[in-house]
Amino acid sequence: MRRPLSTCLGLGLGLGLGLGLGLGLGLSLCLAILCPQSVQADALRSAGHNATWQKECGACHVAYPPHLLPAASWRETMGSLERHFGTDASLEPAQAKEVLDFLTAYAGRRPAVGKDGKPLLRLTETAWFRHEHDEVPARLWKDSRVKHPSNCAACHRDAESGDFSERRLRLPK
Repeated sequence: MRRPLSTCLGLGLGLGLGLGLGLGLGLSLCLAILCPQSVQADALRSAGHNATWQKECGACHVAYPPHLLPAASWRETMGSLERHFGTDASLEPAQAKEVLDFLTAYAGRRPAVGKDGKPLLRLTETAWFRHEHDEVPARLWKDSRVKHPSNCAACHRDAESGDFSERRLRLPK
């Protein structure tokens, strides 16, 4: 069931205060459990933005919002930029630290580990992604306009701004 951000904030406040845990935990619980990814993206957009992350990551692909992977995945990804999925995406140390700090500060809370116990590096391998895209026909992933599941902007019109909601979805025909 989809809920607007105001409802989620209200639920989070009520949950947090009702349990005596405060607004922070209430909001975290709401965002992690009760609300859809699009609402989480709205919360992320209001929480912060990082120009270096947007410029450097967005130069080659959608700058994936931090909440889509947990901190361990971001640390692993940022620690191996010299071999970033077949490309050298190295950054200057200060830039790498700035981006890593941003990604881990706003990282998701869903666990994302492989069978080997290591953090997943590909968003497309997470349980959340597989669940959200389980109805997408295999032929669509092979469509020349899509090419790969990581090409979010092929179907999600507002992927660049972190909105992956179904209401803004446009599947290639």
